[in-house]
Amino acid sequence: MPKQKTIPELDTEIAAKEHQLAQLQHKQQQLENRRSYYEKGDRRKRAHRLITRGAAIESVEPLAKVLSETEFYAFAEKAFALPEVKSLLMSAANAHNAAGQKGTG
Repeated sequence: MPKQKTIPELDTEIAAKEHQLAQLQHKQQQLENRRSYYEKGDRRKRAHRLITRGAAIESVEPLAKVLSETEFYAFAEKAFALPEVKSLLMSAANAHNAAGQKGTG
């Protein structure tokens, strides 16, 4: 039969376990902070990409500035549905992918 622990031994064990719990909670908070940081970074990158591409459209075609958001979306849907535009976009994407494969291969 195991020897019973004394009250001071139990108090010491409790203090050690509480310290260990505090360390684990701190580690969990660090991991949650890291996840939040990376998720925010992804959102910032997306926002930056959307802003720069929107600015590029306006600089290439200034008339796009006068359209409302709804009008612009309708225009974009029609423009990207054109076979010529689809073909140009596909060519650009293929060129991008080919360049990426050359860089990794």
